[in-house]
Amino acid sequence: MDLGIAGKRALVTASSKGLGRGCAEALAAAGVDLVMNARGGAALEQTAEAIRRSHGVAVATVVGDVTVEADRARLLDAAEGVGILVTNAGGPPPGIWSDWGREDFIRALDANMLAPIALMTALLPGMIAAGWGRVVNITSVSVKAPIAALGLSNAARTGLTGFVAGTARQVAPHGVTINNLLPGQHATDRLAALDAAEAQRTGTTVEAVQAARLTAIPARRFGTREDFGAMCAFLCSQHAGFIVGQNILLDGGATNQTM
Repeated sequence: MDLGIAGKRALVTASSKGLGRGCAEALAAAGVDLVMNARGGAALEQTAEAIRRSHGVAVATVVGDVTVEADRARLLDAAEGVGILVTNAGGPPPGIWSDWGREDFIRALDANMLAPIALMTALLPGMIAAGWGRVVNITSVSVKAPIAALGLSNAARTGLTGFVAGTARQVAPHGVTINNLLPGQHATDRLAALDAAEAQRTGTTVEAVQAARLTAIPARRFGTREDFGAMCAFLCSQHAGFIVGQNILLDGGATNQTM
């Protein structure tokens, strides 16, 4: 399918690996030029060069932390005029309610709620002026089905979801859509870290933790960054203009809900 977005520009944050990279690759395959961001310069440059070689699109890179105002300002300068924004950030650490204090919540909010809001606030006016834009926020299945060990993520990402619910309907009349993608368990570094933490907590092996996870996924496999990127690219396409303010699960059927 021709997504109809060749020649447009996209900003994809935290895109050197994992789900962010999957989104960047899928957009590049559709002919979209990229501004890519990550905190680690070496991995970012390696991924950017691989995308340039594979897809022949222009790729600019900005190393920095989107929660730091100065870094975010540099990123926004590089991304001025983009028509597509994909926000992504690593999740906060697991634990239980008694582990976390105010500063832990502030860090989680900065990364998983306030930074995406700041990026949208900066870039939405240009999209509105152009009469077209696409925003996709990578959140988590936890906004629909909270995960006990990820209370920091549950709180911050649910806050972002509430912001999007209202804002998406305010900008939709201008040809701009905002939607959220909710990943379940994908084969990424984040899942590997969570598996290692769970294995240590329970005194078992990583392999045993992974096997238990798979039994709860009807698709009987973990998601891939390619799965995720394909849906992201579709939501950014010309065909997705009637999808507004939605929270779309990509979890292999693991969340047992009717609606």
